[in-house]
Amino acid sequence: MDERLSAEPILPRIAAGDQTAVRELMDRYGDLVWSLARSFTRSTTDAEEAVQDIFVCLWERAERYSAELGEEVTFVSVVARRRLIDRWRKEARRPVALSAEASDSVAFGASVGADPAVRKEDVAEARNAIDELGDDQRMVITLSIAHGMTHERIADHTGIPLGTVKTHIRRGLASVRDRLARTKEIGRATP
Repeated sequence: MDERLSAEPILPRIAAGDQTAVRELMDRYGDLVWSLARSFTRSTTDAEEAVQDIFVCLWERAERYSAELGEEVTFVSVVARRRLIDRWRKEARRPVALSAEASDSVAFGASVGADPAVRKEDVAEARNAIDELGDDQRMVITLSIAHGMTHERIADHTGIPLGTVKTHIRRGLASVRDRLARTKEIGRATP
């Protein structure tokens, strides 16, 4: 482990009001926080905003750190990961403009040759079905489909065990497929 990360804790000094400690915290954990932020965000600008948000959060919550409960690097990592997941979830709830309609349609199971109005309906129905899933299932499916992350990478970045990630994806997609099949059956039965 990097000697800087195992050195004397800085957070107690920040909690005591030592202004110089904030710069030391950023110097010591900047690379760690940056690498986490880049893996959770889409752009450098988003990562920079996330890093700033994380360090503000660490400054505000410095008094919560307890050396008896664990190492400072662990506390920093957990705070960073939680803030990044919160940011990701907030972004995931925002409506996304369809920038590549055809690829989106394929990702959600619509036929590429279908009428564009039908593709939009299929995509909208698939998105609605995904929105109805539980938080963890929705998150891992979105990371997989929209961000192209592997199961292993999703497990690493969310802290969810790999087997659970795979189960969430499998069960979530099965629920989406079932809902889409029921919707199509209802559509065929309606005159």
